[in-house]
Amino acid sequence: MKKYLNKSLLTNALSALIIVVGYVCPVQQELVKSIGFFALSGAITNWLAIYMLFEKVPYLYGSGVIPERFEEFKQSIKRLMMEQFFTERNIGQFIENEEKQGGKLLNLEPLLNAVNYDKIYDGLVSSIMESSFGGMLLMMGGAEALTPLKEPFSAKMRDTLTEMVHSEVFNTALQQGLDAHKISTDIVNKIESVIDKRLSELTPQLVKEMVQSIISEHLGWLVVWGGVFGGLLGALFGFA
Repeated sequence: MKKYLNKSLLTNALSALIIVVGYVCPVQQELVKSIGFFALSGAITNWLAIYMLFEKVPYLYGSGVIPERFEEFKQSIKRLMMEQFFTERNIGQFIENEEKQGGKLLNLEPLLNAVNYDKIYDGLVSSIMESSFGGMLLMMGGAEALTPLKEPFSAKMRDTLTEMVHSEVFNTALQQGLDAHKISTDIVNKIESVIDKRLSELTPQLVKEMVQSIISEHLGWLVVWGGVFGGLLGALFGFA
């Protein structure tokens, strides 16, 4: 709001200065004063209108409209996002395009990294020890005799799983099993719940600050142009 305040103060100060000049200048005093008073009234009127958007002024009906109706602003934000951006149709088309272009809908690398290969190895050793080979293995040192195989087994298991999930057969089966419409519906529902949660955290003050941050760059110009057009009307009035 700093730029807005600077423009407003500068316009009001300049209008007031024109009024002062109108009282001391030797020629066209009435014309200069008229320009100054009209410019000041236009600038102040626009400044007050902007102020009343964000702040409640006692006894002035309609002031503080943004904080007063912040619930409607929140719902408008939600409708804009859900109806224009995160629609089932848009998300469904995105998923279908990714499928057609061979894009990866699911990144399985984190899943491969989360696999506990040591536990798989322990399960394999346990199965061997419980099988008919267990007694024979006990004669060779028991489960400890298989310890040198642990690292090569884990590495080989990871390579095998990686090769499997990147195979054409696996990806074809995965894409056939995915329902783009159902996925898009689930995504929309999750996005909507996230938006609802975030919007529920908004307060009238936050909504006011958010709207101010969006339009503050242009608010000061309303005051400036109010002063300019007010001055022009004042000049016309002076010539009338």
